[in-house]
Amino acid sequence: MAANIGEQLRLAREGRGIPLREISDQTRISMHYLEAIETNDYKRLPGGIFNRSFVKAYARYVGYDEKEAVDGYTRYMRELGGAGDEVSSTPYHSKVYTDAPATRSPILTVVLAIVILAILTLLALTLLRWVGRSKTLTMMRSDGFSRNIPGDVAAGLDIWKADYEQFLQ
Repeated sequence: MAANIGEQLRLAREGRGIPLREISDQTRISMHYLEAIETNDYKRLPGGIFNRSFVKAYARYVGYDEKEAVDGYTRYMRELGGAGDEVSSTPYHSKVYTDAPATRSPILTVVLAIVILAILTLLALTLLRWVGRSKTLTMMRSDGFSRNIPGDVAAGLDIWKADYEQFLQ
């Protein structure tokens, strides 16, 4: 029996007559990494969980027991004292902006938001009213009183008035 997992995987591959290029094409693991696995040169691999995933994919493709391959890789790395690629069991707490204590009262934030929304609403209403007034025309009625008519309606009335005057002639 072979001494380490790389040799065992190579023997399993050769026993099934599978070329290394085929494994590379099917698993999408580079030839460079597959050669490193066979020679147990794991420093050429990217490290971390990738190494275990590559070993597992290689073993699956050549018909070798995946769990045994990953266990063999883990044992080999422990023997070398390189357990640095193991997943850390202590959670990493990143500092997020919401973790900082609030410097302003939430009530003050709500009040400021309401004031800002009120100002924006007033500006929008003022703008709409100004645009509406600029589109209105003052027309004189036959009794001498003027009235405000929206611009589109006034333009339509002007057309009707011109048609009516043509009809009377």
